[in-house]
Amino acid sequence: MAAPRVDVAIVSAGHDVADARLHKITAALRRAGLSVELAGLGDADGGPAGVRVRTEQRGGMARRAVRAAMLPWRSRARVLMTVDPDVVPMARAAASVRRCKVVVDIHEDYARLLSDRSWARGLIGIGARMIVHASTRLAAGADVTVVADDHIPPHQARRRLVVENLPDLQLLSPGPPDDRPRAVYIGDLRASRGLFDMVDAVAGAPAWTLDLIGPVAAADRDQLAARLAHPDVAGRVVLHGRQPPELAWQIARGAWAGLVFLRETPAFRQAMPTKLYEYLASGLPVLSTPLPRQTSVIRESGGGVLISGPAEAADVLRRWSDHPEELDDYRAAAAEWTERKLSERTPYDLLAETVAELLGQRSTVA
Repeated sequence: MAAPRVDVAIVSAGHDVADARLHKITAALRRAGLSVELAGLGDADGGPAGVRVRTEQRGGMARRAVRAAMLPWRSRARVLMTVDPDVVPMARAAASVRRCKVVVDIHEDYARLLSDRSWARGLIGIGARMIVHASTRLAAGADVTVVADDHIPPHQARRRLVVENLPDLQLLSPGPPDDRPRAVYIGDLRASRGLFDMVDAVAGAPAWTLDLIGPVAAADRDQLAARLAHPDVAGRVVLHGRQPPELAWQIARGAWAGLVFLRETPAFRQAMPTKLYEYLASGLPVLSTPLPRQTSVIRESGGGVLISGPAEAADVLRRWSDHPEELDDYRAAAAEWTERKLSERTPYDLLAETVAELLGQRSTVA
């Protein structure tokens, strides 16, 4: 007897199954009473609990192209959800043949993001931009087009749904601070995301250690290894690699501060990094570069300090380790802001309700 047809299949040619947004989407779909399967990269054990997870090894660009072409055809789900631009064309084609619904999740401005990628140059860059342009146009015709922010295209779509990257409070692990000063960063690690600026800041604050939780960009690995061997930071910066959200926040539990050192690139200028919300929701005082939207949240919440670079960040860290009582005010402000702005019900629950509606089901989300 054939297995029941799953409600939603999330397919990705480029995301690790430990990716936080995949976990948050999956958790919301399951809260809505929908069955889910996930196909992506990495270790299946890093995928969300309670769903069928299929993984493949990453490989190069050619291998990714094959995955993008094949993955949509391997699912019998009633709803096919994509989270990568290069999967969209084949997902639309597969859905028309298999008579299933298509949901396209566009959680970044991919055209601007390419300007931040060293590999997106020359012919490869031209090809990537063509794919992004075509995928964005096709995404507009999906049954539901999900964007992570108002500024992200397509601005006109058959059914456009804004699902902000807000925290899922159930995945976080707030707790009292450790005895010794410790900073944390959770997310992709690359120069444009402040990787080396964070290390330099801690180098200038000898009392502090730093936990870096996330994958390191291939282009920055050798330079990072050489930097971490330098005596000013040796033994004080720990690389944890990519972790599922629950494990990442268990590692972060007890830290004194969360770091958000994004540089001002076209991709990040109007972006709102989820980790800033998550730090505040975990009661972590934040050190942040003064990009427009980060500045707005820091000033509104009172939960952190804006810094212009690693030298200024090191000054703040030294002050905090010398006068740890200062952090109490930031923790209290973060808690008050979280109580006022965030709730257990997330934007992902709205997405899940919309998907349930596509299937003609009543959502079980309260």
